[in-house]
Amino acid sequence: MRYILSLTALLWVLPTLAQVNFETYFFDRTMRFDFYHAGNNQHECYYFDALKAEPYWAGSKQSLIDTTNLGNQFFRIVDIADEREIYSRGYCTLFNEWQDTPEALTTSRAYPESVIFPYPKRPCRIELYSRNSEGKFVLLFSQDIDPESYWIEQFRPRYESFDVVYHGAPDRRVDIVVLPEGYSADERSKFEEACQRFAEAMFAYAPYDTLKERFNIRAVWAPSEESGVTIPGEHIWRNTACEANFYTFDSERYQTVADQQRLRDLAAHVPYEYIYVLSNTQKYGGGGIFNFYGISAAHNPGFTGKIYIHEFGHLLMGLGDEYVGTTAYDDTMYDKRLEPWEPNLTTLIDFDKKAIWKGLLKAHTPMPTPATEAYRTEVGVYEGGGYAAKGIYRPSQQCLMNSFRGVEEFCPVCQEAIRSYIDFLCR
Repeated sequence: MRYILSLTALLWVLPTLAQVNFETYFFDRTMRFDFYHAGNNQHECYYFDALKAEPYWAGSKQSLIDTTNLGNQFFRIVDIADEREIYSRGYCTLFNEWQDTPEALTTSRAYPESVIFPYPKRPCRIELYSRNSEGKFVLLFSQDIDPESYWIEQFRPRYESFDVVYHGAPDRRVDIVVLPEGYSADERSKFEEACQRFAEAMFAYAPYDTLKERFNIRAVWAPSEESGVTIPGEHIWRNTACEANFYTFDSERYQTVADQQRLRDLAAHVPYEYIYVLSNTQKYGGGGIFNFYGISAAHNPGFTGKIYIHEFGHLLMGLGDEYVGTTAYDDTMYDKRLEPWEPNLTTLIDFDKKAIWKGLLKAHTPMPTPATEAYRTEVGVYEGGGYAAKGIYRPSQQCLMNSFRGVEEFCPVCQEAIRSYIDFLCR
């Protein structure tokens, strides 16, 4: 069903009045800022690693300033000559998830991270922000950048690439790069088939089924030394291209890549905005981190396609998980005194911020909404989401951000949020 909401457009259309001219400030290629994100449960900080030049810019040349308020982290690029913000994006990190684990109470550690932006023509400044305990972005790091410095590392291609789906100019498309994890040199055909299945699954679900022409999907063939994936809880370790592993934060099905810079080294072979890693395993699981990367099993016999769609929801625009966790740790993932920034979760602290969601509620629908048969197919405000049984609410009783069993689509709120964000990216 196609949901139309005029108010949605205001979230991403009106702020474009503040956008800058791409040709004035940027070359048509990418600069990458590598750093280490470090700290513990109580604090975080950043350490510069390297500047790198990548050959393509795949992002929008119109929607340069991020006005969506998505993500736990945020960076912006400021032109030094006129002190004007010329590029910005929100994102999330694995480090921030780690901060909420018991290990972070007694240990400090660092994760390799990076952000990308169009290659500046003039000296500029990068600023890194993090949400504080009040939900507001706070500046924690800044550094000047000279785009003519000879210390900027130049990209050196190492691998072959190929198109999976191509529909046109990258700046008017959502550009996904698919990377192989755990496919040995003699398993290229298996990876190519997995890439095709990934594309087929993407466009089998609304709203992607009607937006297919807004996507490009490319793949990089980077074979692993060994076939299979690392599963620490089963004492299985593999030498692989992406160095992913299951059992992240002791969660058996949570598969992630700690070194995000490694993924960008592979992705830079093609124009890309979003990285998705296909894992050569049947083991159920994966992960998705907003504006960083997604990863999941490419050969699970039951839910492979739905896993792709679910994790890409996290990656594309930070959709929150709508299910309830099983541990006390899960219940503390969200501060119930604040309104979550995710478009499909609310604490009802400031529900007016959920313009898409609020606009799809019928006048008679109670808030909170009882999870009864009478409201089974209606947008509501249902308690239980964001891993918490109480105090966090989701928009629907059935959604692919909640469960796979017997569910074949995103709820209307998630669909409209995805559609609107793709509009923002493809200007």
